[in-house]
Formats: sequence, structure tokens, C-alpha cells
Amino acid sequence: MTVYGDTTVPWRPSALFVTPARLAVPGLEGLLTRLLTAEVRFVVVGGYAAVAHGSTVFTEDMDICLPLDSENVESLLAATEDLNPVHRMSPARPPFDRSALTTKWKNLNLDTDWGQLDCLGEIAGLGTYQDVVQQSEEVTMGDTTCRILTIEALIRSKEAVGRPKDREAIIQLRAIRERQQEE
Repeated sequence: MTVYGDTTVPWRPSALFVTPARLAVPGLEGLLTRLLTAEVRFVVVGGYAAVAHGSTVFTEDMDICLPLDSENVESLLAATEDLNPVHRMSPARPPFDRSALTTKWKNLNLDTDWGQLDCLGEIAGLGTYQDVVQQSEEVTMGDTTCRILTIEALIRSKEAVGRPKDREAIIQLRAIRERQQEE
């Protein structure tokens, strides 16, 4: 069981889809559903994956690792185009639109009406999408599944980045891993 404030939910990786909204910006769950519906190939990484494993860290965005080839970028565009996506890291904040299909991307940092979406071509400590997908697991959401990093891979990636904000997540993820090993 995982306790969130005064709410208790059975622990399981898919707890991501029943966690209270205070752990993630409202809209991110809908954004995830859109990515799945548009058949974007991706793995959920970062804070949202930590929440999926039972961490109580708050996340303001969704980080995904994906191949940034033209077909997948087209699917990403289809999933987000009516959410007014813009390139968050550019001062001009240009729209993410059809012109994006002619560019070779390493990362896409988008702001949408439903929240921030960071699309990463590789993950520190893990590698490219092909490496990341091998270090992920499927999580069931209703009739659909998505992939998230395993706890081990998530810990390695957060250690490799080494940001102060990741320290609490690493502590929690290690505790969750230990609890799972005891069960």
C-alpha cells in the first residue's frame, strides 16, 4: 500500500494513474493518453516515472524518451497540435507545427495547454531510445499500456544527471526498491 496524505492506494507501477493530482500537474495524464492514442513511440522517464513507481515527488512536466525520426515527430505533432504547443526553451516561443518535420531534433521542450512535455532523444546514464526501451517495463492503463523506466534505470539516470532536486527522488526510489525486494 502507498499512502498519499490521507489517501491509501495499493502499490503497483500503474498507481501513476490513480495518484492524487497534487503529485503532478493536472493535464499530464491526458497528455499521456494523447501520446498513446497517436501511437507515439516513447518511454516515460523522469519525475512522472518516479511517481509511477510510488514516489511522492511533485512533477510539473512529463519527460519522455523517444526516437525523434520524422514518423514519430509527425505522431507527436498529431497528439499535441490542438494544445497550442510551443518551443519552451526559445525566447520567441515559436509554435511546434508542421515546420518541425523538416528539422533534425535532439530534444524538444514543449509547453502545451495541458502542461510541459520534454521529449528527449537520449537519457543521461542510459543512452538513446533503443537503450532506454530495453530498460523499461510496460504499465497497464485501462485497455492501453505504456512504457516507463524500471526503478533501477530511473535511479541510474537521476544519479547521472546529479541535480539537487533529484536527490529526494533517488532516496525514495531506493526505499521503494528495497520494499519491493522484501515483499
